[in-house]
This record gives sequence, structure tokens and C-alpha cells, in this order.
Amino acid sequence: MLRLRPLAAAGRLPPAGLRLGPLRPAAGLARPGAARPPRPAAPVGDRRLVSRQVRAVTAAAAEGGSGDGGRGPALKTPKGTRDHLPAHMALRDRLFATVVACFKRHGAAAIDTPALELRETLMGKYGDNSKLIYELQDQGGELLALRYDLTVPFARYLAMNKITNIKRYHIAKVYRRDNPATTRGRYREFYQCDFDIAGQFDPMIPDAECLKIVHEILSDLQLGDFLIKVNDRRILNGVFAVCGVPESKFITTCSTVDKLDKMPWEDVRSEMVGEKGLSPEAADRIGEYVQLHGGLDLIEQLLQDPKLSQNKPAKEGLGDMKLLFEYLTLFGITGKISFDLSLARGLDYYTGVIFEAVLLQQENDHVEESVGVGSVAGGGRYDGLVGMFDPKGRKVPCVGVSIGIERIFSIMEQRVKASGEKVRTTETQVLVATPQKHLLGARLKLISELWDAGIKAEMLYKKDPKLLKQLQYCEDTGIPLVAIIGEQELTDGVVKLRVVTTREEVNIPREKLADEIRRRLEPCSLSVQSCLTL
Repeated sequence: MLRLRPLAAAGRLPPAGLRLGPLRPAAGLARPGAARPPRPAAPVGDRRLVSRQVRAVTAAAAEGGSGDGGRGPALKTPKGTRDHLPAHMALRDRLFATVVACFKRHGAAAIDTPALELRETLMGKYGDNSKLIYELQDQGGELLALRYDLTVPFARYLAMNKITNIKRYHIAKVYRRDNPATTRGRYREFYQCDFDIAGQFDPMIPDAECLKIVHEILSDLQLGDFLIKVNDRRILNGVFAVCGVPESKFITTCSTVDKLDKMPWEDVRSEMVGEKGLSPEAADRIGEYVQLHGGLDLIEQLLQDPKLSQNKPAKEGLGDMKLLFEYLTLFGITGKISFDLSLARGLDYYTGVIFEAVLLQQENDHVEESVGVGSVAGGGRYDGLVGMFDPKGRKVPCVGVSIGIERIFSIMEQRVKASGEKVRTTETQVLVATPQKHLLGARLKLISELWDAGIKAEMLYKKDPKLLKQLQYCEDTGIPLVAIIGEQELTDGVVKLRVVTTREEVNIPREKLADEIRRRLEPCSLSVQSCLTL
């Protein structure tokens, strides 16, 4: 006998604000030949209970469907995310290889941390940007969030493992509940590439090395002319203090100043006065300072400023900035460095020097307009962050830089697209081919020998492919060499090695084939970095 449970007992009351229509026999339970009950008239006006879309989804859910007419779920990635095709990944490999090579050249060790952090680990560390943290529902008694960057997890890592001295790099995905601008390389899920130096050292030596690393990476990638802006949070705080800003408003004022690279001063001033509650006089005094930029001459000028020179944090910051420029002069990179008082970097955890790299123009004949992608690297000193996690409040001074991988990748991607260049998606060195039928066994044996010798080799998955089709595959995919083995080659104990671009062919003794492939490819070093395009 069919027994029905009340909806309330089954925990299936309708959502608040919805009513149930008349009960109908479930599908398959109606009496044979019984007429279907008439559909009730739809309420009109404000009494409409459920929209057509909701009814469609509800009906589909009851039948196990997707609510789209049986076509299945929408085939797209979530907003602010993307799939990466093999060509994209080849470009990324090149980019990562360049960045990692620089990090390793400077003695950094790799670490990794979870994509999930306790919510309390992340909250309160990013100023106004904390609203962009992806918070998760209670997971087994823990309030979690997706990591917003790699810096705060690194500070937690140091405190948790009682590490007081390390030079590390970390490449991983981070997540931000932001409004994405994918054409400018701004996503909700994206990679960060961080380099950090933790430990107690003499002033500004690690800081100068971080700036040197940014200079090396941007130079190696050949993205065009760039500028690295530097400032110091102590100088900014000193400016705010002498301009009459209450200390309680330093952080929020800093966040507003940080918008000067995107907004004119008039709009920034308006936000300071209208939204942040500063007096017009204080905002005007701030404007006199934050629109200054230069080099050592500006530092010397500010050291003589009658107001700033009396402010202890500002005086200390200017002294360290002068020392930093002396080290950068020894590195030979001051031509790309600008002391810029408008640079603020709105994150709460910065305590000293801060820096940001921006591209000045896109030097590419194929692109008519420059690609506006904003800053491509940024970082600074955060001496107090580790102490926020240490039970005893022990501080570990830190300075680091994050390379804007996604924004740089957007530039590279658009350049390749505009130039029409083909991007190699594999590192295959040789295709094993046969010119006649019934030689599948010969191909399998030869390719196995090459694989065992460490050669990157491919073959077509057909028993008897035509030679022309095999050669065309090499041209389409950028494979530089073809190892051809036919009946005559089997008899003579040789392999015909063909250079795809020149069509030159030479017979090589089979036992020397692997060495000959290595010799021929050694000059161009078939890495993804050097053989991306053909």
C-alpha cells in the first residue's frame, strides 16, 4: 500500500513566500484513461508565485535534469576563470621557466602551502581588500577561506614552523572575489609567483636584491620599457601625520592614495574629503607631497623638509631610501627606478619599503595600441606580519616581491596572436615514420629504442600512414626531425634522418641515431623557452 508522508514531516516545506498548488497524481500513478486535471489559471500581477524560469528549473530538478530543455549544464567556466589550451600552456611554461630560473639564481628554495586557510588567518590583513576574500561555509567545524595571496600564508608558515631565516619562492593559484577584467589579465583564479627573504639582516640589502630580481625578470621577458616605483610606508605615514591626518585614518587614507595610478588627483582628493572624512586643507597638503617623484635628489630634498625632517618615521624611511638607492646604483639599475610618493600599495601588512613595476609602453610592430594591463610586479617589506601569528609575538623581518604572471601572460598571448606565429605545444624532437606498408612493427621497435635513450619521439597511430601525411604532421606541430625507416633502411641497418625545414636527408647507422639527434638539436636546445615558435 502506498503511504504518503506529510511534507512538513519529510522536511520538504516550500520556500517562504511560495504556496503549493492542488495535488496531482504523480507520473505513472494516474488511472488508465483518466483525464488530466486542468492547469490552474496562473495568478496575475503581484500574486504571481513562481516565474517561468523557476518552474522550469524545479520541474527539471524533479526529473533529474538541468532545467535547460535536456541539453545538459551550460558549458562554460565560472566568471573570472578560464581553461588554458596547449598553446597557452606552452607560453606559460616559458614564462614560469624564466621566473623560476631567476629565483633559483638568487638562491631561493621552493615551498608550498594549502589553497585553504583558516578564515581568521586571512581576515584583517588586507585592508579594504578583505571584502574580496572567498569565504567558505562551515567545513567540519572550521571556518575556512581560499587564500587571497601567498604572503599571509607564508607568514603563517614561518610562525607555525618556527622558521626565522629563509629565502623562498612559491608559485601557486590564489583566489579573489573581484570583478574580473579578463582582457587586462584580471581574474578571480590566477597564479602568483612570489620571492621572499625572511630574517634579520642589515638594512636595505635584501630589499635591493628584490628590486634587482624584478629588473632581471622584466628584462629577460623583453616586454618593453618598464619603470619600478619605490616608496616607504614610514614616509607616507610621516606625510599623513604632518598634513594633519589622524593616525586612525592612516590606513584608509593610504588606500585612497593608492588609486592615484588609476584616477586623477582631483578624484582622489574628492574621495579623501567626501568619503574618508579628511579636511580639505589636509587633503591639499597631502597632494603637495604625493605628486612628487624622482631619485636621490628628491630624497635629499625631503630630508631637508622642515616638517618631514621632524617626523621620526619619515626621517627613518628617507634614510633607508637613500641607502637603497646607493645599493641600486651599485647594481646598475637606477635608470629604471623612480622614488614616487604616490605609491601606497593598500595592503595593511606593509611596514617599510614598497615597490611596484609598471610597463611604460608596448614595443611591438604588430600591435597598434598598447595593452593596458597595469602593474606587472609589486611587493615590499612586512616586518610585523609573522608576529601576528606567533603565540609569543616574535617578529621575523620579511621583504618580498610578487610577479604579475597573469598580466604578463596576457601581453604575451596578445602579441603571439597579433603576429600570427605558431606556438609549439610539445617538445617532441623526432617523428618516427615509415614510407611503405606493413612496417608498424619496425616503427614500434625504433621508437621504443629512442624513448629508452631519452629522446622525445612520436609516431602516428595508424598501421600504414602515408609518408606525406607523416611529414605534414611534423610541419603542423613543429617537430624538427623525422626518422624514416623503410625496407631498404632495415636491410642496410640505417635510419634516414630528415630535417623538416630544409628537407635534407642523411642515412645514420641505427646505433648512432640517438646521438645524432642530440647533436643536431643541441644548438637550439629544444626547450619550451627557446623553441616556442617556428
